[in-house]
Amino acid sequence: MKFFIIAGAINGFLSVALGAFGAHALKERLSEKYLAVWETAVQYQMFHALALIAIGILMSSKLLGHVTSLNTAGYLILVGIVLFSGSLYALSLSGISVLGAITPIGGVAFLVGWIMLIVAAAKYAN
Repeated sequence: MKFFIIAGAINGFLSVALGAFGAHALKERLSEKYLAVWETAVQYQMFHALALIAIGILMSSKLLGHVTSLNTAGYLILVGIVLFSGSLYALSLSGISVLGAITPIGGVAFLVGWIMLIVAAAKYAN
């Protein structure tokens, strides 16, 4: 429970910091295309940071508790942040287009993480 709340908070912090960095420090250095890619990475990181916090809260013994599908959802979403947003940040800064091939793997991790959250809610929520 605590791990996912902390991981979500760290990713929320990083999302705000990287968003500000992109808006100010990278605005004159990146093309519009790569600035848009950077912004996409920031948005997905923030959305999924909030998902991690929600998963951590749901893992409370007063809600759903420590169920395997929630744990799996949290780890998949964390992996998705690293692979999806991380690859987009790296692509924006480097321009190495092959990094874009990693992004869909992160996207699949996000999708499966959301499915596992649905499974947890369907199976354990009253």
